[in-house]
Amino acid sequence: MPVNFNSAKTDPTKWRLAVSEGRQTWHYLEDEHELANWPQTDFDRYWQGLPLMNEQDFEETKCPLDAARNGFRFYQKLQTPDGHWAGEYGGPMFLIPGLVITMYITKTAWKPGQAAELINYLRARAHKEDGGWGIHIESPSTVFGTALNYVALRLLGVHQDDPACVKARAHLHKLGGATGIPSWGKFWLSILSVYEWEGNNPVPPELNMLPYWVPFHPGRMWCHTRAVYIPISYLFGRRFKADLDPLLKSLRSELYIQPYETIKWSQMRNNVAPVDLYSPHTKLFDLLNEILVIYEKLPKWPIREQALKTTLDQIRYEDINTDFLDIGPVNKVMNMLIVWLVDGPKSENFARHCSRVDDFLWKSSEGLLMNGTNGSQLWDTAFAVQAMVETGLAEEPEFKKSLLLAYDFLDVTQIKRDTIIDPKICHRHISKGAWPFSTRDQSYTVSDCTGEGLRATLMLQKKVTFPKDYAMKKISDERLFDAVNVLLSMQNPDGGFASYELVRGPKWLEWLNAAEVFGNIMVEYCYPECTTSSILGLAEFREHYPNHRRKEIDATIQRAVQYILNEQRPDGSWYGSWGICFTYAAVFALDSLASVGLTYETSEPVRRACAFLISKQRADGGWGESFKSSETHQYVQRDSQVVHTSWAMLGLMAAGYPVKENLSRAAKVCFYPVSKGMN
Repeated sequence: MPVNFNSAKTDPTKWRLAVSEGRQTWHYLEDEHELANWPQTDFDRYWQGLPLMNEQDFEETKCPLDAARNGFRFYQKLQTPDGHWAGEYGGPMFLIPGLVITMYITKTAWKPGQAAELINYLRARAHKEDGGWGIHIESPSTVFGTALNYVALRLLGVHQDDPACVKARAHLHKLGGATGIPSWGKFWLSILSVYEWEGNNPVPPELNMLPYWVPFHPGRMWCHTRAVYIPISYLFGRRFKADLDPLLKSLRSELYIQPYETIKWSQMRNNVAPVDLYSPHTKLFDLLNEILVIYEKLPKWPIREQALKTTLDQIRYEDINTDFLDIGPVNKVMNMLIVWLVDGPKSENFARHCSRVDDFLWKSSEGLLMNGTNGSQLWDTAFAVQAMVETGLAEEPEFKKSLLLAYDFLDVTQIKRDTIIDPKICHRHISKGAWPFSTRDQSYTVSDCTGEGLRATLMLQKKVTFPKDYAMKKISDERLFDAVNVLLSMQNPDGGFASYELVRGPKWLEWLNAAEVFGNIMVEYCYPECTTSSILGLAEFREHYPNHRRKEIDATIQRAVQYILNEQRPDGSWYGSWGICFTYAAVFALDSLASVGLTYETSEPVRRACAFLISKQRADGGWGESFKSSETHQYVQRDSQVVHTSWAMLGLMAAGYPVKENLSRAAKVCFYPVSKGMN
């Protein structure tokens, strides 16, 4: 049935966020008895754009510390009962379609409110000028974003004559239609039977049978890339296609600018619209694809059968190790579809997959979106704790309860074992003692999260005084030693730290990047940000445990600092990969250098870094950097942002930058008299 948009909106006062040990899932309550027994909280209301229940006036700020105090008074209202701060981790616009396609094919019902709010979000995020969608919320409209999100709207029940669909379809046709969609889009449309497998470059599952010494073995790839291409190879190997129904037949005509049956699919394998193309194929990759096309035409069933089995084993390992969350939403829904296909819709494994869908869905005031992971719970909580300790606010009695809750969350979230499946078999790094980005169940070791989690834990245990009536069960020395062991195991030969694992593959594997819309995704890389967090975690530990593995820790920090110095560009900057972009990297790099005594006064590289930041300060005193910096690898200005200004100030203060006028001008962007509740 076509959806009437006016009747599709839900009541924001009926949404509730359930939390448990970091897990966060939104629920729409329609029963009056349920509503009465589960009252809405401030954190529920904040994320729905509703006024808080007990908004308070704060005293006017006289200094930055007053502003910070008022800020945390507000912020603790948003802390969840299990101790973490829940929040949106959105941005990508290619996540919802994969989920919607999987739910449609498997005929899995949406829970109350979900379909309506997914539609609301897609409508809210369509570009006002052309009606399309980009690869992320700041991106111009692309074929990838427009075709997939158009399909999502149609599968959710929106009629093709709905104004949003008419406008988006017109722009898609203007861009040349869906034949120019990048490879991940070709895959999803093929699964849905609205694109042909002949129009895909081969992803044979036999790659998963290669011996590990082969440089392009999947185990040598970056874990996110590996986790996505393993299920892609399985579904490609089976050439799975959904049963064609009237809606899918209609989509075959809606998505293209020529009749579906006239499209020469084999000529579409390398057809990617110019607006989408960020990482073009290399000639080597195109040549290998031509060879694989020939390979796919050869009889190979015995080896294909074994390859599919080997690939399915890896998919099951991923599900088991992560309690069916998987590393992220892209491979999660692919694995879910495969489990439905192999085990059946009534299987326990499929039921467990379905039970984890809500972990990725976030209800905002715009609608229901899909987070880039199952959240950023540990990351956000660790920094909140550190901010409180470093400002001295942690010693103020009104904040003790909040910090104790945060400590309990840090305790619960530390990973206390290695993966259920032998890490060597499933190509995972050791995880006992690590902290993840989100929750313990997700189970992936992350270097910077381990560093920041360790640092926050030690700060609370060693630097904050709690009243005797606060029952604080301290994390044992043994568990802290486990965290240090993880960090020491993650340093690469160049001294740097990558994200999830050691760098395993050669950089030339980027020549085989099939994604077209992403760059530098084939292997792990070391990052100034991850390296800094690892340095700071180890340095904090060394301060309190000076005799534990001291020589190793000293040597590790020394090599890591040298990596930071080596990565600095001639203009004094560092390129950041996990935030936007040069500003983000600068605050991390300067913090790590300051931790070993390299400051503006003592270090020429630090002076160059400060000069770079000061050169980007805007006329109003703030800093603002565009996401285009990440794409162009050059600093691109935008209007001043509170976050970028704060990052720049933190970096300059860590470095001991001596010109106070610059910092005073910046402070006016961030701090101002507050008389009403903060948000």
